[in-house]
Amino acid sequence: MIKKPITIQIPSGLEARPVALLVQVASQFESDIYVESEQRRVNAKSIMGMMTLGLTSGEDIMVSASGEDEQEAIANIEKYLSGKAN
Repeated sequence: MIKKPITIQIPSGLEARPVALLVQVASQFESDIYVESEQRRVNAKSIMGMMTLGLTSGEDIMVSASGEDEQEAIANIEKYLSGKAN
């Protein structure tokens, strides 16, 4: 398992469309992927779970992945959340 702190740099934060795209990115990987914000931890492959976090631009989160492709999963999620994949 690896964990990485990431700052959300998507200008609109994680509203419905950006959350759906993040879930699509996470769902490409076999690894279990979770996003932690404050005391809450949700499955990054769950649209409803991710929406409950109400994440905004500039917010710091912790992303964790566990599985065969965990390194690639974290790298791609970081790329998306940093605004470099858009």
